[in-house]
Amino acid sequence: MRQDRGLGIVVAPVMALLLMQGCSALSGSGTGEEGKAGEERIREQAIKEAPARNLDRSDLSTSTQDAMESSKESLMAVFFDFDQDSLRADALPILEANAKQMKNGGVARMLLEGRGDEIGTSAYNLVLGERRAKNVKTYLQNLGLSTELKTTSYGKDRPLCVERTAECMQKNRSVHFTVKE
Repeated sequence: MRQDRGLGIVVAPVMALLLMQGCSALSGSGTGEEGKAGEERIREQAIKEAPARNLDRSDLSTSTQDAMESSKESLMAVFFDFDQDSLRADALPILEANAKQMKNGGVARMLLEGRGDEIGTSAYNLVLGERRAKNVKTYLQNLGLSTELKTTSYGKDRPLCVERTAECMQKNRSVHFTVKE
């Protein structure tokens, strides 16, 4: 009987240690890279090429001109190329006109809503939409705009257009301006 008690004294702490290690691995509190608390882990490859139904450059500049002419009184959206967050050359005059209109109109607060198209996952498009909105914000701040600018991303989950056309997908690859007063 004395040997059974001695064995229990040794086995119990070893079992407890193994149980604690198993629980910490499940909770994500381990010390490895995969277990850092508070980090978002998106392990997706960037989309490498656009599908065949993507717009060509001539259609994009026409849609941008239409957007500029369609409404002189509301702020115009800025459009982006497929899988890109950098500002296009045709977006710069739109941003400058929007900044001038916000200054003249006394806009105090603005929400920049970034979006993506239906290609790719929701998580990927949320990140892409946020990067687009932040790039617009940075450009406006560099122009000297003192308006309070907040950014958000709707990714592909709140599309402006739901048709499966190239024109519709282009509308969703954008940053829209929403006045918050």
